[in-house]
Amino acid sequence: MNELLITLALVLVKLLLIFGVVLSLAAYLVLAERRILARMQLRLGPNRVGFFGLLQPLADVIKLLTKEDTVPDRADRFLFLVAPGLAAVTALLAFAVVPFAPPLEIFGRQLPMVVCDLNIGILYFLGLSSLAVYGVALGGWASNSKYALLGAIRGLAQLISYELSMGLSVVPVILSARSFSLTDIVVAQDPLPFAIVHPVAFLIFLISVTAESKRVPFDIPEAENELVAGFHTEYSGMRFGLFFVGEYINMIILGSMVTVLFLGGWHGPFLPPVVWFTGKVLAVSFVFIWVRGTLPRLRYDQLMHFGWKVLIPLALVNVLATGAILLWLKGS
Repeated sequence: MNELLITLALVLVKLLLIFGVVLSLAAYLVLAERRILARMQLRLGPNRVGFFGLLQPLADVIKLLTKEDTVPDRADRFLFLVAPGLAAVTALLAFAVVPFAPPLEIFGRQLPMVVCDLNIGILYFLGLSSLAVYGVALGGWASNSKYALLGAIRGLAQLISYELSMGLSVVPVILSARSFSLTDIVVAQDPLPFAIVHPVAFLIFLISVTAESKRVPFDIPEAENELVAGFHTEYSGMRFGLFFVGEYINMIILGSMVTVLFLGGWHGPFLPPVVWFTGKVLAVSFVFIWVRGTLPRLRYDQLMHFGWKVLIPLALVNVLATGAILLWLKGS
């Protein structure tokens, strides 16, 4: 009984710690993006609230909480209210299987640095990323707005298309690690990260997760100058904030998956493992911001063409080539 209570207490502590770190990181990622984009466009960015603008995220939260939360006429009220929470919760739940450091030994007890080390961790992540699209679809449909509906349809088509290439790109990683567990995959990268062993899969996964995050050049579901803001056009107040924060939480979880699957996870010399893991996640997040400030938005037909005629065939060929090489190595 005591053992069960201690285990539950440790899981609760890890959950609270992860939620606190992820939400804080998401808030300051918004500030970092605004400052970096401002520098790229020869502006200063937000720098008035607190020292160096560090209290700007707090000011943004207060602004969102105090704004009126409106529901459009003839909207499906229940689905309209539930959709933003669905987008944020699915992104947060994915962190349950992300290992951010090797197990620690405290008072003779092995403490895994992951909330739940599922032996099907990759399938869990892919399942949750599929569920996240429901937030976009329901929010757009329930708003009773043509702009929101068009944004939701675009979002559905985009996410379904790029999830195929994303799923195929992790197959070589699973074949090499011989496991679906994310912890086993990180351990398998001790000599070399899979980004070096499987560069094509790494590139396909990076492009696919950028599309999955609905960020430039794949921000067609929002496309401000075409659809105002797409699926969340009619949202205001904290419900808009949930969509907004959900995007940045999604950015962190996708950065974590790139780190775990291809960048060696917590492996690195000299510094503590958790510092290496956090540094790699932030580096991937910086790439997302850098791409947003550099590339133009693709047209819808270009996005579909690239996904179905380039990425998916390339991912299939890569899976076959990796399987053939692994069989040849096993035979020799």
